[in-house]
Amino acid sequence: MAFEIVAKRDSETVTMQRNSSLMAIAKARVWASEGWNVTIIVKDEAVPSGGEFLPFLTALPDRQAEMALAS
Repeated sequence: MAFEIVAKRDSETVTMQRNSSLMAIAKARVWASEGWNVTIIVKDEAVPSGGEFLPFLTALPDRQAEMALAS
């Protein structure tokens, strides 16, 4: 499964690709901790349930965790 991480802050946007959900979440957490608004987009048809990511998102502020799960 492919994951696209989109991080936005002010007028900057950074996009990166990861094949592992664990690596995508790790990258998203780092960017979010530095003040970026982060979205993880699942690029394949098989969409994981939101519950799969919850243990990894617990350290994120509520707003950022909601954004990550919305994708």
